[in-house]
Amino acid sequence: MIELEPGNVLDIALKEDSQGRDRVVVTLQSHGCELNLTPHQARVLATELIMAVNRAEVRGNLKHNQNMVRGTQAATQKRDLLNTAFAK
Repeated sequence: MIELEPGNVLDIALKEDSQGRDRVVVTLQSHGCELNLTPHQARVLATELIMAVNRAEVRGNLKHNQNMVRGTQAATQKRDLLNTAFAK
């Protein structure tokens, strides 16, 4: 089980259907919503989730690095202004 927020739990379970085939059942308990997936469908969903998380992490790292670069450039510009002022 994964607690998304208080009272909202996501459960993932392997079950067997009436023909004996494996099914991956994803249930959002607070809303009574259920996805009943074949193993292949579950693998595709997992892959899509992983790719979305990777994109979010890359985007977050790029934003963080851009802020660091901007901060460094601003400090360099301030130092240059001070050095120019003292050189006169």
